Amino acid sequence: MPTVGLTLLHVNRGACQMLRVGERSVLSAIAKAPVPGPVPVGRLGLEGDEQADPSVHGGLDKALYAYPVEHHAFWQAQRQQHGLATEPLPLPPGFMGENLSVQGLLEHEVYVGDRLHFPDCTLRVTAPREPCYKFNAVMGFVQAGRTMAQTGRCGFYLAVEQPGSLQAGQQAWLEPGQRALSIAQALAGKWAKHKR
Repeated sequence: MPTVGLTLLHVNRGACQMLRVGERSVLSAIAKAPVPGPVPVGRLGLEGDEQADPSVHGGLDKALYAYPVEHHAFWQAQRQQHGLATEPLPLPPGFMGENLSVQGLLEHEVYVGDRLHFPDCTLRVTAPREPCYKFNAVMGFVQAGRTMAQTGRCGFYLAVEQPGSLQAGQQAWLEPGQRALSIAQALAGKWAKHKR
């Protein structure tokens, strides 16, 4: 029986540009902004979206990145604690580098292999996001990636099984896969290996 999985609040895309990381600048497309829909979706992601390093982001298994907006308040508070804001201002859509700003499905509730059926396309959950130094630069403090990994607020990557289009306001129903490994469990396992 289909169950409602999530609501798509924003569809975000971005172009490669230079990002300041400490004393150097690197190419990155982590800066995403909402676009009006419907936005065409192919096997490699949103039309018009770019990735600077396809070995880490992008490709067939990481065509799209979804992030739950439920975590925004946590990151607002983190930025405030690090002196990056005098008050917890709302994070804009796409700030986490996500293509899809979603609501209603958290990392412990979604599993590798689950499918999200939108009205005009189908996406398959593939992996958790593993934060990198570019995420630290965007967030503004050096422990941001470690905090993401330790708290499990990572979001999840998606493969495009049925191309089509996506638009803000759509709902997706979740078709469970084998349910062997949740996104939270997958991240915890990768993080444990990384700490060794």
